[in-house]
Amino acid sequence: MPSAKDIIKGDRRSLAKAITLIESSKKEHRDEANKLLDELLPHSGNSYRIGITGTPGVGKSTFIESFGEYLISKGQKVAVLAVDPTSPKTGGSILGDKTRMEKLANNPNAFVRPSPSGGNLGGVAQHTKETMILCEAAGFDTILVETVGVGQSEFQVSEMVDFFMVLLLPNAGDELQGIKKGILEIADSIVINKADGKTKELAELAKAQYESAISLFHQKGFWVTKVLTISSIENTGLDKIDSLLNNFKDSSIKNKQWSQKRQNQLINWFKSSIDFGIKNHIQENTEYQKQYLKYESDVAASKKSPTAAAEEVIKMIFKS
Repeated sequence: MPSAKDIIKGDRRSLAKAITLIESSKKEHRDEANKLLDELLPHSGNSYRIGITGTPGVGKSTFIESFGEYLISKGQKVAVLAVDPTSPKTGGSILGDKTRMEKLANNPNAFVRPSPSGGNLGGVAQHTKETMILCEAAGFDTILVETVGVGQSEFQVSEMVDFFMVLLLPNAGDELQGIKKGILEIADSIVINKADGKTKELAELAKAQYESAISLFHQKGFWVTKVLTISSIENTGLDKIDSLLNNFKDSSIKNKQWSQKRQNQLINWFKSSIDFGIKNHIQENTEYQKQYLKYESDVAASKKSPTAAAEEVIKMIFKS
């Protein structure tokens, strides 16, 4: 078992082993992982947790690599938790992020960890929250969480980070129709990527359109969602994002929202862990699994309502 002491010292191998441990579904591994997390929790909480999402083809990985290297050039240590989509056929992770961020992955002040989403709604691995604690204890200043796609499920991401960023392309008309209103409402900033060459003017037009759309939404009391244009390829606009992040943190602390959000993150983690634990409990118990599949079959055949079947499963667990 990796030691808390080695992780606090910043030992990469111990950190990687610890993440593998918390991602394990074996009960003995979960017990070890929980013990390790309890030891490391007091050493966490000092990082800036940033969630990044965006439509396919927007250049998330290119942006993360560029921004990560920018932060490292300013003396920071950066961890990237890139949640990979799990194959619905094989259950295996595609794990493409390390190859897409090769330069950053090889930087001694960066740590890139692809993690299978396990089919978890929201594209965020169940253990991402735990991995963040490990990375914070290991001394990383900024944690970038790259999520899969854009949809209603991205609300889960916003609940585990300090700042939620949505990356979009310059063709604003198409993007506005294809994106859910709710995503724009929870975004702390909208970043229009690929604002270079022929698309530079389109990016500025998109910026104006998004600003107009955002003005119609209900905003946080202390913060109005900002729209920025950048080019990950040309490395332009990265300083603007850094400045925006600092302004947000200062404003959030001043308005006593920062610590409140951190408390909410822990409570949400607690609640989601209960849900996850109950599902695991059913899967690990042969008798429960048998009964569960019977109820599932009854629901599919319209012999029992989903609500009634769910209540029977809950009764079965609590009776034990």
